[in-house]
Amino acid sequence: MKIAIPFLLLVFFAQFFACTHEPTNPNNTPPTVSSICSPDSVYFVNDVMPIIASNCAMSGCHDAITRAEGVVLINYATVMEYVRAGRATSSELYEVIVTTNPDKRMPPPPRSPLTAAQIAKIQKWINQGAKNNSCIGSCDTTQFTYAAVIKPIMDNKCAGCHKAGNLGGNVDVSNYNGTKVVALNGKLLGSISHQTGFSPMPKNSAKLSDCEITQVRRWIAAGSLNN
Repeated sequence: MKIAIPFLLLVFFAQFFACTHEPTNPNNTPPTVSSICSPDSVYFVNDVMPIIASNCAMSGCHDAITRAEGVVLINYATVMEYVRAGRATSSELYEVIVTTNPDKRMPPPPRSPLTAAQIAKIQKWINQGAKNNSCIGSCDTTQFTYAAVIKPIMDNKCAGCHKAGNLGGNVDVSNYNGTKVVALNGKLLGSISHQTGFSPMPKNSAKLSDCEITQVRRWIAAGSLNN
């Protein structure tokens, strides 16, 4: 027994340390909400998930139904399966959006790659700790020009699924002319406000805020100007 006890202790500690690993990915718990949006921070709900939803989690790719290559990217928990918090360059999510190898790049050709600004947001979010966070930004319903308000909304929430190379529903909102078409035929407002008879947009992501919908509605009512 004097020999067996030290031996058993040795086996115990060997197994204990051999089985230690990094914490498992977090559950999809509600995000931490900040009352203001810091210009120095990137927020998962506001900034990152809209990019992923419109470029990666669409039908035919990494939505809950298609699960291309077994990958699902529909919420914080599933995204974190491919992220190493604080280490963007060691994160699979970051690696596939920056690679120049067409066989590995995401979104895959012929879809357009993410823009430099979108990649920078994801990189910064990961390096800031890949937090499940959101913020309540200032939104002014009296402001609704195309360049300052409408185009940024389209680029951040819609254009990933509706642009050249990926014309979901044969709709292109990556530019003024394409956005004006769906503004005038009623599809834009009907979809973002989830009206009956329209496909709710954006898919696999949070509905636009009431303020954003009001801004789009007022821009359309004012003539959908390129201003």
